[in-house]
Amino acid sequence: MPQPEPEASSKVRLADKPKPSKLLEINHLSVNYGGIQALQSINLSIAPGEIVTLIGANGAGKTTTLRTISRLVNPSSGQILYQGRDITRYSAARVVKMGIAQSPEGRRVLARQTVLANLELGAYTRNDAQAIKADLEWQFSLFPRLAERRQQLAGTLSGGEQQMLAIARAMMSRPQLLLLDEPSLGLAPQIVRNIFEIIEELHQQGVTILLVEQNANLALQAADRGYVLEAGTITFEGNAKDLLTSDRIKQAYLG
Repeated sequence: MPQPEPEASSKVRLADKPKPSKLLEINHLSVNYGGIQALQSINLSIAPGEIVTLIGANGAGKTTTLRTISRLVNPSSGQILYQGRDITRYSAARVVKMGIAQSPEGRRVLARQTVLANLELGAYTRNDAQAIKADLEWQFSLFPRLAERRQQLAGTLSGGEQQMLAIARAMMSRPQLLLLDEPSLGLAPQIVRNIFEIIEELHQQGVTILLVEQNANLALQAADRGYVLEAGTITFEGNAKDLLTSDRIKQAYLG
């Protein structure tokens, strides 16, 4: 059952609709770094097949949210449910095996390994050789540049190509939930358009996506729903179209 919201919550709902069944549910999640509270009792949910975006200023806690879901950061309190199972204290490797993968901010490809080796690493939790081979070909079809550069060292790729590789590597684990952290960061406009076309293609293939993106306008156009994170607290949530037309969101994030 959904948890009741704290009485002192400042959240503003922009759309009241029946909540769908949830692939991921975060209940009152808080994260502390030493004496600094990075997340303050946030609530967030994602239904199967959705693209949900998390927007906010630098330092608002967006990356911390993704890293906590991926179990790279431990929460100080709260709960993370995935497919109805409490994964709050699971290891990072275990949640990957369960179907959660992340393409991190800054790409973080293995620079001294080939494109192919990076992709094969993404499938390290799997032992289905024939299916892995088929998935490699699928990723090469989605990202033809990677196919052309499969034997090239990842560190010699352009920024856009490295972002493609980071997404493709995450997809090699066959995730049901893909966490994308700033996929457009530092990329030229045409490359950004290509990346978002791929995001839409993955969405059409049934992949559920939680998207953290500096370009709030582009993120909300791609998403079904959105959350606004401010100083570690979710202050707005709603249908992405409602957020796009909100005067407060326009003023703060859409320019």
